[in-house]
Amino acid sequence: MWVTVAMESHNFTHGSPVSVNKTQTLQSEMASVQTAISLPIFMFAGGAIGNLIAIIVLSVSRQERKSSAFYTLVCGLAVTDLLGTCLASPLTIANYLDQHVLRNQHACEFHSFLLLFFGLTGLSIICAMAAERYLAICCPYTYQRWGVDRRFAQKFLFFIYLSHIFFCCLPMMGMARSELQSSATWCFIDWRTQDPAAAAYSIMYGAVSLLLIMGTIVLNLAVCGALLLMRQRTVQRPVTRASVRQRWKALSSAAETQMMAVLVTTSVVVLACSAPLVVRVFANSFKMKTDPKADLAAIRIASVNPILDPWIYILLRRSLFRRLLSLSRRSSSTRSSASSSPQRNLFYPDIMRDSHVFTQLMCSTNIITQLPATVKFTPCDTESLQQTSHTAD
Repeated sequence: MWVTVAMESHNFTHGSPVSVNKTQTLQSEMASVQTAISLPIFMFAGGAIGNLIAIIVLSVSRQERKSSAFYTLVCGLAVTDLLGTCLASPLTIANYLDQHVLRNQHACEFHSFLLLFFGLTGLSIICAMAAERYLAICCPYTYQRWGVDRRFAQKFLFFIYLSHIFFCCLPMMGMARSELQSSATWCFIDWRTQDPAAAAYSIMYGAVSLLLIMGTIVLNLAVCGALLLMRQRTVQRPVTRASVRQRWKALSSAAETQMMAVLVTTSVVVLACSAPLVVRVFANSFKMKTDPKADLAAIRIASVNPILDPWIYILLRRSLFRRLLSLSRRSSSTRSSASSSPQRNLFYPDIMRDSHVFTQLMCSTNIITQLPATVKFTPCDTESLQQTSHTAD
């Protein structure tokens, strides 16, 4: 009897080959789940922490920054990205832990709505920021006549939210149907449906996203072209006092470099993150080759956009760019001659300490480009220009 008990306990401890195989299978499945869930957790942490830092940095900005429309749009983008990350990512993580979460139709429709809404809203706010900079630099009189300020930007953000909520709720109203995708980790609209209304909605969503992307790129390129043209006119304009010319040239160069760095980086990030999903929307809508892996990669790349946005629009524009410009200024001053270095070092710190370079650039654009080539600047003119720029700020 004791031998029999020992044999049974031995089998219970070590297990039969079938139980060992089951245990190994469960362990391998758990390891694969842990490996797969690490990516959404990392993206959730990166998006939440980055946007929280961005909001904190914005909250401690100076009061003159908070009164601008650009500042309000940046705040709206940071809050939008933070809400999208905090609402959509937990559902994805919960579905990795329990694959029955998104099989619920209501949960699937809600997840699809979140991806549709926050993806389109982020693109709209970025396009609005590009349009605001275009009006401020290229159409300053229209900018002032329309009264583009903080309140105007708040109203525009409210309009974006309301219109996009209605547009992205159309699938839940019956115009289209949300379904669990092939990877069983995310829900989106049924973009390969035979229903004409659902197909029209899918194409409409892709067309609106494409227009926003192209509009952002075109506006940014127009602003960059206007800045380069202004730089060329400032350099080539004949003036009597070399010091005045050097001051305006330095102001134009610093602001131009900062603006172009932000705008070019924005265009690249928007195109790289949003274009793959738009391409997959059109590819699936027109019944091209089915590729679930490409669909999953496209939605993951689109999810990177909220992670990168705060670092581009806040940290790069405020601190990192100024440090890099300061380092480049120091290295260039060491290589420059002793005669030219005092003028550079006297004026460049004023630019670095200024809290609103974009407003000064707009004011200099309004004043300098409208003057005829024969106008001669005097010290009083320089003081009046500075007073005008501080008043506009």
